[in-house]
Amino acid sequence: MKLFAVLTLLVALSVASSMPTEAQRMSVAQSERQSRKTEKKQQKMYRKADKRQQKAIKKYEKAQRKAAKKANRSAR
Repeated sequence: MKLFAVLTLLVALSVASSMPTEAQRMSVAQSERQSRKTEKKQQKMYRKADKRQQKAIKKYEKAQRKAAKKANRSAR
């Protein structure tokens, strides 16, 4: 059992040592590209949220008009 634990530890250490210790650095161009991409995604998300909000406002206003119309009819 101890031998198995030692072999497992040895394999884990050898795999860990074979990986590069320093992550690759992003170039300025890549960083800018990624920033633009993220900004574009956020703008798209904001537009979608705005559309949903406008649709909800229209639906609410329509319901209010309908309720007012119904109230006027029943008042007569």
